[in-house]
Amino acid sequence: MKKPGGAEKKKVRRSQSLQSNTDTPRKQAAPKDVFQVFAEKARDHKDLVSRWAVLQETRVEYFRGKDFVSFVRNHLELKDILESDRSLEAEDIANILLKKNLLVRCDRVVKTVRPSKKKLSTFPAHLEIYHDQVFSENDAFFAWTFVKRRPLWQTLLSFCWPVLTLAICLFPVYPHQVKLLILYSCAGLLLLILCVLLLRGLVFGALWILLGKRFWLFPNILAEEATLKELFQFWPQKDEGERPKWTARLFYAIAGVVLISLLRHHAPDEAARARYQKRVSNIIDDVLEWSPSLALSGMIEKQPVVNITEPNDNVTDNKSSDEKLFSSGDLDDETIPNEEVDEVTETTEDSDHHQNI
Repeated sequence: MKKPGGAEKKKVRRSQSLQSNTDTPRKQAAPKDVFQVFAEKARDHKDLVSRWAVLQETRVEYFRGKDFVSFVRNHLELKDILESDRSLEAEDIANILLKKNLLVRCDRVVKTVRPSKKKLSTFPAHLEIYHDQVFSENDAFFAWTFVKRRPLWQTLLSFCWPVLTLAICLFPVYPHQVKLLILYSCAGLLLLILCVLLLRGLVFGALWILLGKRFWLFPNILAEEATLKELFQFWPQKDEGERPKWTARLFYAIAGVVLISLLRHHAPDEAARARYQKRVSNIIDDVLEWSPSLALSGMIEKQPVVNITEPNDNVTDNKSSDEKLFSSGDLDDETIPNEEVDEVTETTEDSDHHQNI
């Protein structure tokens, strides 16, 4: 007889062994670096002013040293991530990030002031690696070296691009009302963009010629590395460049007047504009009125009629020859001479007379 207590002891030992096996990976998993977490939080924070630039043919996100110091001082709650190292200063934290290769110190490539500027640009577009990898606040730039985690909405948006591409390709099979909605929406958006660009160009040109001021409405509307908030910034920043010379302003004023007069002189007349408008409207109507049923009906009409039976080949040949003769006979009356027409009528009358006899 087996003792029931022995089976229970075996079950307990097996459960203990399973628990020990599940606990070992947890103990072996190394804790995440607190400085890596701090770097990710600081990079994702909106208050740390950063820009994009080209560093050795690669695009990197970078910030200034003094901006990092002010950011850490204004957000002391981020230092709690460092746990035992929360008492470190901003300079010490940056040096540790440099040693862990989470940051790299950079320097501007162009170190000379441009002729039309009074000082160097605040955020240069091209950088190079600095020889001394030590933190500094004075005209020092630091680029992130790790890959930024993509948020969930960007991942979902990447799956929407193929769907959008397929929807664009299927535009010809949409209903007529949907086609009109898409057409007018795209045309209105394109017209709005062109009007904004034309307005900001006219305002800039008028103020530059009359007052010598550089004033751009929506100054970041054509910027490549601007954020969404900066992209729709309406009021421009203060003009830091020197005032242009009056000779240059006079030259561009005369050139503008000459260009406008030439455009007015060579502008198309009403008839030409009407022809162009009719041509464009016909193209748009062809696109909007196209449907799969019309395309299929046109393909069926273009297919040649082929007889399956062989004995009727001669009949089809005769019909095709008669059709050729008939098609060649369907010419305009202007192209056939009057003498030939009279001869044909006389021959037909003679043939009818003989048949009656």
